[in-house]
Amino acid sequence: MPIDTPQALEDDDAVQAGDRLQPATMPAQHLNSQPGLEAQLQLKPQFLAPGYIGSQKLAGKTALITGGDSGIGRAVAVLFAREGASVAIIYLNEHEDAKETARLIEREGQASLLIAGDVKDADFCVRAVEDTVDTFGKLDVLVNNAAYQQHTHSIELLSEERFDETLRTNVYGYFHMAKAAVPYLQQGASIINTGSVTGLNGSADLLDYSMTKGAIHSFTKSLAQNLLDKGIRVNAVAPGPVWTPLNPADLPADQVEDFGKKTQMKRAAQPEEISPAYVFLASPVCSGYITGIVLPITGSVGAI
Repeated sequence: MPIDTPQALEDDDAVQAGDRLQPATMPAQHLNSQPGLEAQLQLKPQFLAPGYIGSQKLAGKTALITGGDSGIGRAVAVLFAREGASVAIIYLNEHEDAKETARLIEREGQASLLIAGDVKDADFCVRAVEDTVDTFGKLDVLVNNAAYQQHTHSIELLSEERFDETLRTNVYGYFHMAKAAVPYLQQGASIINTGSVTGLNGSADLLDYSMTKGAIHSFTKSLAQNLLDKGIRVNAVAPGPVWTPLNPADLPADQVEDFGKKTQMKRAAQPEEISPAYVFLASPVCSGYITGIVLPITGSVGAI
């Protein structure tokens, strides 16, 4: 039975406000590896956005997306391609997911490029940008989306090694990618950073992750000011809970089942409910007068 049928929804209290019904209760599943494979999820994330009709908002542009193999990154890659962009994606080592994302980009009629590596490595980030420009001739949109998270219930259990891993992936990775990309970005280009509601409100169990997301929000506003004279816009999207491999790879199965139910909409978002915001912020036709914002998409009222 398709997941977007009313019978598939197990929580009648969940708010449905989009163009199709979305699942409200997640499967009690845990993935054994970080950041997790989308191919292994029992409930596949909804990322194709079948009701979204492209209108060439990114025609002829080239986009580079970190963490583009699955989750929000995959959903953004599909819509960018639907809007006419060639899309390169960076991923860590999830080759199966990455190949599927490339197939989906090409199904939209656009060229794809897969680049495996770790954004914690500054030299790799430079090579990834250079490979993208060598392949497509230019770079117009950078989406910083790769992330690491792991729940810890006490600061006393948060090791310095774990703290460093989170910081270097989530903050250094964004810095490395932006620094590598800026020399190739022209007037009208865009950088979009993935923040989080935890960076707005904090999270008792995600101390290091929340800290890095708050840093990303500040980095976004500061870099927007730094690049303003170049005509390069820098914005961020701050999602609430989204059904991607990241959380089942982090949480125990019994907690995954209720993932997202603490929002006022009483359910997690699906990636296709987040990705149109990236199109909006990437396209100079839509947001040419917008820079330095953090756009919350949280399923609750009054996120900031």
